[in-house]
Amino acid sequence: MPWYVLRTKPQHEIKVAQRIAKLDLEVYCPVMKVVRQWSDRRKKIEVPLFRSYVFVHLKPSEKNLVYDVPGILGFLNWLQKPAIVQKDEIDTIKSWLNNESLSQFEVSKLNVGDEVEIKAGKMAGKKAVIESRNKKTVKLILPQMGWKLTAQIQDII
Repeated sequence: MPWYVLRTKPQHEIKVAQRIAKLDLEVYCPVMKVVRQWSDRRKKIEVPLFRSYVFVHLKPSEKNLVYDVPGILGFLNWLQKPAIVQKDEIDTIKSWLNNESLSQFEVSKLNVGDEVEIKAGKMAGKKAVIESRNKKTVKLILPQMGWKLTAQIQDII
């Protein structure tokens, strides 16, 4: 069974994933923890890694089941067919979000255009190019995977 990408209404990703799970279908909505600042407090919240997208693992004959779920706009298409994500790509995202962490990450010596190599984790050995950087974030391009990665550097509360 392949993994498909579903498009959702903005800010409906987590609710859609919960509703699909109630249909006894395997669904994955990758989330990351971020610190948000309000006028009176700071709070750590979970936000979707991919805005307006969730992944669903189902048989091609079961595709119509998801259209009954409120908040779904449809399947993401590639070349007029529903886009399929490989299992190892889903596993890499899960591993990266669950096991990987950045600690004492210094960006002062890195320049835009520099090529870096990821040394640990599931993406070890992959090369990336620094697209931009500032005191809070580093944006990397992973050309082999077709990904752009933004690493946020923030204080732990």
